[in-house]
Amino acid sequence: MFGESYSLFRILGFEIRANVTWLFLALLITWSLAAGFFPFVYPDLAPTTYWSMALVGMLGLFFSLLFHELSHSVVARAYGLPVGGITLFLFGGVAEMTAEPKEPKVEFWMAIAGPIASVVLGVAFYGVAVTMEGLGVPDHIAGVARYLGFINFLLAAFNMVPGFPLDGGRVLRAALWHWKGDVVWATLWASRMGQGFGLLLVALGVVSFLGGNFIGGMWWILIGLFVRAAAAAGYKQLLTQQALKGKTVRRFMTTDPVTVPPETTVEQFVEEYLYRHDYDVFPVVRDGRLLGCASLRQAKAVPREEWRQTRVSDVCQDCGDVNTVDVDEDAGEALNRMQQNENGRLMVTEGPRLVGMLVLKDFLRYLQIRGELEKA
Repeated sequence: MFGESYSLFRILGFEIRANVTWLFLALLITWSLAAGFFPFVYPDLAPTTYWSMALVGMLGLFFSLLFHELSHSVVARAYGLPVGGITLFLFGGVAEMTAEPKEPKVEFWMAIAGPIASVVLGVAFYGVAVTMEGLGVPDHIAGVARYLGFINFLLAAFNMVPGFPLDGGRVLRAALWHWKGDVVWATLWASRMGQGFGLLLVALGVVSFLGGNFIGGMWWILIGLFVRAAAAAGYKQLLTQQALKGKTVRRFMTTDPVTVPPETTVEQFVEEYLYRHDYDVFPVVRDGRLLGCASLRQAKAVPREEWRQTRVSDVCQDCGDVNTVDVDEDAGEALNRMQQNENGRLMVTEGPRLVGMLVLKDFLRYLQIRGELEKA
Protein backbone atom coordinates (compact mmCIF):
# COMPACT_ATOMS: atom_id res chain seq x y z
CA MET A 1 0.00 0.00 0.00
CA PHE A 2 2.48 2.62 1.25
CA GLY A 3 5.51 0.53 2.06
CA GLU A 4 5.96 -1.98 4.85
CA SER A 5 3.32 -2.75 7.46
CA TYR A 6 3.87 -4.29 10.89
CA SER A 7 1.62 -6.67 12.76
CA LEU A 8 0.42 -5.31 16.12
CA PHE A 9 -2.09 -7.82 17.53
CA ARG A 10 -5.15 -9.92 16.71
CA ILE A 11 -8.71 -9.15 17.71
CA LEU A 12 -11.87 -11.13 16.88
CA GLY A 13 -9.71 -13.28 14.64
CA PHE A 14 -8.45 -10.35 12.52
CA GLU A 15 -4.79 -9.41 12.29
CA ILE A 16 -4.28 -5.71 13.03
CA ARG A 17 -1.36 -4.06 11.22
CA ALA A 18 0.04 -0.54 11.15
CA ASN A 19 1.66 0.84 8.03
CA VAL A 20 4.83 2.87 8.51
CA THR A 21 2.88 5.95 7.39
CA TRP A 22 0.58 5.62 10.42
CA LEU A 23 3.49 6.77 12.60
CA PHE A 24 3.57 10.04 10.65
CA LEU A 25 -0.19 10.47 11.09
CA ALA A 26 0.00 9.70 14.81
CA LEU A 27 2.78 12.25 15.32
CA LEU A 28 0.98 14.87 13.23
CA ILE A 29 -2.30 14.44 15.14
CA THR A 30 -0.59 14.49 18.53
CA TRP A 31 1.36 17.64 17.66
CA SER A 32 -1.65 19.47 16.19
CA LEU A 33 -3.77 18.67 19.25
CA ALA A 34 -1.06 19.61 21.76
CA ALA A 35 0.16 22.75 20.00
CA GLY A 36 -3.04 23.99 18.36
CA PHE A 37 -6.49 22.61 19.09
CA PHE A 38 -6.47 22.02 22.86
CA PRO A 39 -4.60 25.26 23.75
CA PHE A 40 -7.13 27.20 21.66
CA VAL A 41 -10.19 25.56 23.27
CA TYR A 42 -8.77 25.31 26.81
CA PRO A 43 -6.24 28.13 27.34
CA ASP A 44 -3.82 28.62 30.24
CA LEU A 45 -3.06 24.98 30.98
CA ALA A 46 0.40 23.49 31.52
CA PRO A 47 2.22 22.20 28.38
CA THR A 48 2.43 18.71 29.91
CA THR A 49 -1.37 18.74 30.28
CA TYR A 50 -1.83 19.59 26.60
CA TRP A 51 0.53 16.80 25.53
CA SER A 52 -1.21 14.29 27.81
CA MET A 53 -4.58 15.29 26.36
CA ALA A 54 -3.16 15.01 22.84
CA LEU A 55 -1.76 11.54 23.49
CA VAL A 56 -5.12 10.31 24.80
CA GLY A 57 -6.83 11.95 21.81
CA MET A 58 -4.50 10.21 19.36
CA LEU A 59 -5.02 6.82 21.02
CA GLY A 60 -8.76 7.44 20.97
CA LEU A 61 -8.59 8.14 17.25
CA PHE A 62 -6.63 4.90 16.79
CA PHE A 63 -9.39 3.04 18.61
CA SER A 64 -12.09 4.84 16.59
CA LEU A 65 -10.54 3.93 13.23
CA LEU A 66 -10.05 0.36 14.37
CA PHE A 67 -13.66 0.13 15.59
CA HIS A 68 -14.89 1.49 12.24
CA GLU A 69 -12.89 -1.04 10.22
CA LEU A 70 -13.73 -3.92 12.55
CA SER A 71 -17.42 -3.30 11.88
CA HIS A 72 -16.80 -3.70 8.14
CA SER A 73 -14.79 -6.86 8.76
CA VAL A 74 -17.30 -8.50 11.09
CA VAL A 75 -20.19 -7.92 8.66
CA ALA A 76 -18.07 -9.09 5.71
CA ARG A 77 -17.16 -12.29 7.56
CA ALA A 78 -20.81 -12.85 8.50
CA TYR A 79 -21.62 -12.89 4.78
CA GLY A 80 -18.76 -15.29 4.02
CA LEU A 81 -16.29 -12.76 2.59
CA PRO A 82 -12.67 -13.46 3.57
CA VAL A 83 -10.85 -10.60 5.32
CA GLY A 84 -7.06 -10.68 5.27
CA GLY A 85 -6.75 -8.21 8.14
CA ILE A 86 -6.99 -4.53 8.99
CA THR A 87 -4.22 -2.05 8.23
CA LEU A 88 -3.99 1.49 9.58
CA PHE A 89 -2.11 3.90 7.34
CA LEU A 90 -1.64 7.58 6.50
CA PHE A 91 -5.24 8.24 5.44
CA GLY A 92 -7.01 6.15 8.07
CA GLY A 93 -7.61 2.42 7.84
CA VAL A 94 -8.72 -0.32 5.50
CA ALA A 95 -10.23 -3.77 5.94
CA GLU A 96 -8.38 -5.97 3.44
CA MET A 97 -11.05 -8.12 1.81
CA THR A 98 -9.73 -10.66 -0.68
CA ALA A 99 -13.07 -11.00 -2.50
CA GLU A 100 -15.82 -8.63 -3.59
CA PRO A 101 -19.50 -8.94 -2.54
CA LYS A 102 -21.60 -11.13 -4.83
CA GLU A 103 -24.85 -9.19 -4.47
CA PRO A 104 -25.96 -5.59 -3.72
CA LYS A 105 -27.41 -6.45 -0.30
CA VAL A 106 -24.06 -7.66 0.96
CA GLU A 107 -22.30 -4.58 -0.41
CA PHE A 108 -24.82 -2.27 1.28
CA TRP A 109 -24.67 -3.78 4.76
CA MET A 110 -20.93 -4.20 4.66
CA ALA A 111 -20.46 -0.54 3.64
CA ILE A 112 -23.01 1.02 5.99
CA ALA A 113 -21.66 -0.87 9.01
CA GLY A 114 -18.65 1.46 9.31
CA PRO A 115 -20.53 4.79 9.49
CA ILE A 116 -23.13 3.27 11.84
CA ALA A 117 -20.34 2.08 14.15
CA SER A 118 -18.74 5.54 14.10
CA VAL A 119 -22.06 7.23 14.98
CA VAL A 120 -22.60 4.78 17.86
CA LEU A 121 -19.08 5.42 19.12
CA GLY A 122 -19.57 9.18 18.77
CA VAL A 123 -22.73 9.03 20.90
CA ALA A 124 -20.84 6.93 23.46
CA PHE A 125 -17.98 9.43 23.71
CA TYR A 126 -20.38 12.34 24.09
CA GLY A 127 -22.19 10.35 26.78
CA VAL A 128 -18.90 9.87 28.60
CA ALA A 129 -18.19 13.61 28.37
CA VAL A 130 -21.59 14.54 29.78
CA THR A 131 -21.23 12.01 32.60
CA MET A 132 -17.78 13.32 33.49
CA GLU A 133 -19.07 16.88 33.59
CA GLY A 134 -21.93 15.80 35.86
CA LEU A 135 -19.42 14.21 38.22
CA GLY A 136 -17.40 17.43 38.40
CA VAL A 137 -14.45 16.23 36.33
CA PRO A 138 -12.42 19.21 35.02
CA ASP A 139 -13.78 20.56 31.75
CA HIS A 140 -10.58 20.01 29.76
CA ILE A 141 -10.52 16.29 30.67
CA ALA A 142 -14.13 15.80 29.64
CA GLY A 143 -13.23 17.82 26.55
CA VAL A 144 -11.03 14.99 25.25
CA ALA A 145 -14.04 12.66 25.20
CA ARG A 146 -16.10 15.42 23.57
CA TYR A 147 -13.41 15.81 20.90
CA LEU A 148 -13.45 12.07 20.20
CA GLY A 149 -17.23 12.15 19.90
CA PHE A 150 -16.96 14.94 17.32
CA ILE A 151 -14.22 13.07 15.43
CA ASN A 152 -16.39 9.96 15.14
CA PHE A 153 -19.33 11.95 13.79
CA LEU A 154 -16.95 13.61 11.33
CA LEU A 155 -15.55 10.21 10.33
CA ALA A 156 -19.06 8.89 9.69
CA ALA A 157 -20.06 11.97 7.67
CA PHE A 158 -16.90 11.97 5.54
CA ASN A 159 -17.18 8.27 4.78
CA MET A 160 -20.82 8.64 3.72
CA VAL A 161 -19.89 10.95 0.83
CA PRO A 162 -21.31 9.08 -2.22
CA GLY A 163 -18.01 8.52 -3.96
CA PHE A 164 -16.30 5.15 -4.38
CA PRO A 165 -14.28 3.75 -2.56
CA LEU A 166 -15.65 5.62 0.48
CA ASP A 167 -18.42 3.85 2.37
CA GLY A 168 -21.02 6.19 0.88
CA GLY A 169 -19.70 5.35 -2.58
CA ARG A 170 -20.12 1.66 -1.86
CA VAL A 171 -23.68 2.31 -0.68
CA LEU A 172 -24.27 4.21 -3.93
CA ARG A 173 -22.79 1.32 -5.92
CA ALA A 174 -25.07 -1.11 -4.10
CA ALA A 175 -28.11 1.01 -4.96
CA LEU A 176 -27.13 1.37 -8.64
CA TRP A 177 -26.25 -2.32 -8.81
CA HIS A 178 -29.65 -3.25 -7.36
CA TRP A 179 -31.39 -0.88 -9.79
CA LYS A 180 -29.62 -1.91 -13.02
CA GLY A 181 -28.40 -5.37 -12.10
CA ASP A 182 -24.99 -4.49 -13.58
CA VAL A 183 -22.11 -4.28 -11.11
CA VAL A 184 -19.66 -2.95 -13.74
CA TRP A 185 -21.97 -0.06 -14.69
CA ALA A 186 -22.66 0.67 -11.02
CA THR A 187 -18.95 0.68 -10.18
CA LEU A 188 -18.18 2.95 -13.12
CA TRP A 189 -20.57 5.67 -11.93
CA ALA A 190 -19.66 5.29 -8.26
CA SER A 191 -16.00 5.53 -9.27
CA ARG A 192 -16.67 8.70 -11.28
CA MET A 193 -18.36 10.23 -8.26
CA GLY A 194 -15.33 9.30 -6.16
CA GLN A 195 -12.92 10.83 -8.65
CA GLY A 196 -15.02 13.98 -8.76
CA PHE A 197 -15.05 14.23 -4.98
CA GLY A 198 -11.28 13.76 -4.95
CA LEU A 199 -10.86 16.67 -7.38
CA LEU A 200 -13.14 18.79 -5.19
CA LEU A 201 -10.93 18.09 -2.18
CA VAL A 202 -7.86 19.03 -4.20
CA ALA A 203 -9.51 22.31 -5.24
CA LEU A 204 -10.46 23.10 -1.64
CA GLY A 205 -6.91 22.30 -0.59
CA VAL A 206 -5.47 24.69 -3.18
CA VAL A 207 -7.79 27.47 -2.02
CA SER A 208 -6.85 26.78 1.60
CA PHE A 209 -3.15 26.71 0.73
CA LEU A 210 -3.34 30.01 -1.15
CA GLY A 211 -5.28 31.49 1.78
CA GLY A 212 -2.33 30.86 4.10
CA ASN A 213 -3.34 27.55 5.67
CA PHE A 214 -0.37 25.66 4.26
CA ILE A 215 -0.54 22.48 6.37
CA GLY A 216 -4.31 22.13 6.13
CA GLY A 217 -4.27 22.88 2.41
CA MET A 218 -1.58 20.30 1.65
CA TRP A 219 -3.43 17.74 3.76
CA TRP A 220 -6.66 18.19 1.78
CA ILE A 221 -4.73 18.01 -1.49
CA LEU A 222 -3.11 14.72 -0.45
CA ILE A 223 -6.42 13.23 0.67
CA GLY A 224 -8.09 14.36 -2.57
CA LEU A 225 -5.38 12.80 -4.72
CA PHE A 226 -5.60 9.57 -2.73
CA VAL A 227 -9.41 9.37 -3.04
CA ARG A 228 -9.24 10.06 -6.78
CA ALA A 229 -6.55 7.42 -7.37
CA ALA A 230 -8.35 4.86 -5.18
CA ALA A 231 -11.63 5.43 -7.03
CA ALA A 232 -10.01 4.85 -10.42
CA ALA A 233 -8.11 1.81 -9.10
CA GLY A 234 -11.31 0.30 -7.68
CA TYR A 235 -12.98 0.36 -11.09
CA LYS A 236 -9.92 -1.11 -12.81
CA GLN A 237 -9.75 -3.85 -10.20
CA LEU A 238 -13.36 -4.82 -10.89
CA LEU A 239 -12.67 -4.94 -14.64
CA THR A 240 -9.73 -7.21 -13.92
CA GLN A 241 -11.89 -9.52 -11.80
CA GLN A 242 -14.53 -9.64 -14.53
CA ALA A 243 -11.88 -10.45 -17.14
CA LEU A 244 -10.57 -13.35 -15.03
CA LYS A 245 -13.97 -14.60 -13.90
CA GLY A 246 -14.36 -18.35 -14.31
CA LYS A 247 -10.70 -18.86 -15.23
CA THR A 248 -8.24 -20.90 -13.18
CA VAL A 249 -4.50 -20.72 -12.70
CA ARG A 250 -4.09 -23.53 -15.27
CA ARG A 251 -5.12 -21.08 -18.02
CA PHE A 252 -2.19 -18.71 -17.34
CA MET A 253 0.67 -20.85 -16.04
CA THR A 254 3.80 -21.76 -17.98
CA THR A 255 4.62 -25.47 -17.97
CA ASP A 256 8.40 -25.32 -18.27
CA PRO A 257 9.66 -23.56 -15.12
CA VAL A 258 13.31 -23.41 -14.19
CA THR A 259 13.86 -25.97 -11.45
CA VAL A 260 16.84 -26.91 -9.28
CA PRO A 261 17.79 -30.59 -8.69
CA PRO A 262 18.30 -31.27 -4.97
CA GLU A 263 21.83 -32.63 -5.63
CA THR A 264 22.97 -29.20 -6.89
CA THR A 265 25.67 -27.67 -4.71
CA VAL A 266 25.26 -24.17 -3.35
CA GLU A 267 28.16 -23.06 -5.56
CA GLN A 268 26.39 -24.42 -8.66
CA PHE A 269 23.13 -22.85 -7.51
CA VAL A 270 24.76 -19.43 -7.30
CA GLU A 271 26.65 -19.68 -10.60
CA GLU A 272 24.07 -21.47 -12.75
CA TYR A 273 20.80 -20.15 -11.31
CA LEU A 274 21.09 -16.95 -9.29
CA TYR A 275 23.49 -15.28 -11.73
CA ARG A 276 21.70 -16.47 -14.88
CA HIS A 277 18.03 -15.95 -13.98
CA ASP A 278 16.32 -12.87 -12.62
CA TYR A 279 14.44 -14.78 -9.91
CA ASP A 280 14.55 -14.59 -6.12
CA VAL A 281 13.19 -18.06 -5.35
CA PHE A 282 13.64 -21.35 -7.23
CA PRO A 283 11.70 -24.60 -6.87
CA VAL A 284 13.75 -27.62 -5.81
CA VAL A 285 12.31 -30.63 -7.66
CA ARG A 286 13.00 -34.38 -7.83
CA ASP A 287 11.00 -36.53 -10.28
CA GLY A 288 8.37 -33.84 -10.58
CA ARG A 289 7.80 -33.54 -6.82
CA LEU A 290 8.28 -30.13 -5.19
CA LEU A 291 10.69 -30.65 -2.30
CA GLY A 292 11.09 -27.02 -1.29
CA CYS A 293 12.40 -23.62 -2.32
CA ALA A 294 15.93 -22.27 -2.60
CA SER A 295 16.74 -18.58 -2.53
CA LEU A 296 19.56 -16.07 -2.38
CA ARG A 297 18.98 -15.62 1.36
CA GLN A 298 19.56 -19.33 2.01
CA ALA A 299 22.70 -19.34 -0.12
CA LYS A 300 24.08 -16.38 1.81
CA ALA A 301 23.52 -18.24 5.09
CA VAL A 302 26.07 -20.91 4.04
CA PRO A 303 29.74 -19.98 4.63
CA ARG A 304 31.46 -19.50 1.27
CA GLU A 305 34.10 -22.13 2.02
CA GLU A 306 31.31 -24.71 2.36
CA TRP A 307 29.54 -23.96 -0.91
CA ARG A 308 31.12 -26.89 -2.77
CA GLN A 309 30.21 -29.42 -0.09
CA THR A 310 26.70 -28.20 0.72
CA ARG A 311 23.79 -29.32 -1.42
CA VAL A 312 20.66 -27.33 -2.10
CA SER A 313 18.59 -30.09 -0.49
CA ASP A 314 20.39 -29.33 2.78
CA VAL A 315 19.37 -25.66 2.87
CA CYS A 316 16.08 -25.42 0.95
CA GLN A 317 12.94 -24.64 2.93
CA ASP A 318 9.23 -25.30 2.61
CA CYS A 319 7.75 -23.02 -0.04
CA GLY A 320 4.59 -22.20 1.91
CA ASP A 321 1.45 -20.47 0.66
CA VAL A 322 3.36 -17.29 -0.18
CA ASN A 323 5.19 -19.02 -3.04
CA THR A 324 2.72 -21.69 -4.20
CA VAL A 325 -0.75 -21.89 -5.72
CA ASP A 326 -2.98 -24.81 -6.67
CA VAL A 327 -3.44 -25.42 -10.38
CA ASP A 328 -7.24 -25.18 -10.09
CA GLU A 329 -7.38 -22.06 -7.89
CA ASP A 330 -9.40 -19.10 -9.19
CA ALA A 331 -7.15 -16.88 -11.30
CA GLY A 332 -8.55 -13.66 -9.80
CA GLU A 333 -7.84 -14.82 -6.27
CA ALA A 334 -4.32 -15.84 -7.27
CA LEU A 335 -3.71 -12.41 -8.79
CA ASN A 336 -4.94 -10.70 -5.61
CA ARG A 337 -2.60 -12.84 -3.54
CA MET A 338 0.36 -12.01 -5.77
CA GLN A 339 -0.34 -8.29 -5.47
CA GLN A 340 -0.89 -8.38 -1.71
CA ASN A 341 2.32 -10.34 -1.12
CA GLU A 342 4.20 -8.35 -3.78
CA ASN A 343 5.21 -11.67 -5.31
CA GLY A 344 5.64 -11.74 -9.09
CA ARG A 345 5.93 -15.54 -9.41
CA LEU A 346 4.02 -18.44 -7.85
CA MET A 347 4.86 -22.12 -8.18
CA VAL A 348 1.84 -24.04 -9.45
CA THR A 349 1.23 -27.37 -7.75
CA GLU A 350 -1.12 -30.30 -8.22
CA GLY A 351 -0.89 -32.27 -5.03
CA PRO A 352 2.81 -32.76 -4.26
CA ARG A 353 3.87 -32.19 -7.89
CA LEU A 354 5.13 -28.99 -9.50
CA VAL A 355 3.23 -28.52 -12.77
CA GLY A 356 4.09 -24.97 -13.75
CA MET A 357 4.84 -21.38 -12.85
CA LEU A 358 2.43 -18.45 -12.61
CA VAL A 359 4.05 -15.16 -13.59
CA LEU A 360 2.50 -11.74 -12.92
CA LYS A 361 3.58 -10.31 -16.26
CA ASP A 362 1.57 -13.03 -18.05
CA PHE A 363 -1.54 -11.84 -16.23
CA LEU A 364 -0.82 -8.23 -17.12
CA ARG A 365 -0.14 -9.11 -20.76
CA TYR A 366 -3.45 -10.94 -21.02
CA LEU A 367 -5.34 -8.04 -19.45
CA GLN A 368 -3.62 -5.53 -21.71
CA ILE A 369 -4.50 -7.46 -24.88
CA ARG A 370 -8.07 -7.99 -23.70
CA GLY A 371 -8.42 -4.29 -22.97
CA GLU A 372 -7.11 -3.32 -26.41
CA LEU A 373 -9.49 -5.76 -28.16
CA GLU A 374 -12.49 -4.42 -26.24
CA LYS A 375 -11.63 -0.87 -27.31
CA ALA A 376 -11.74 -1.90 -30.97
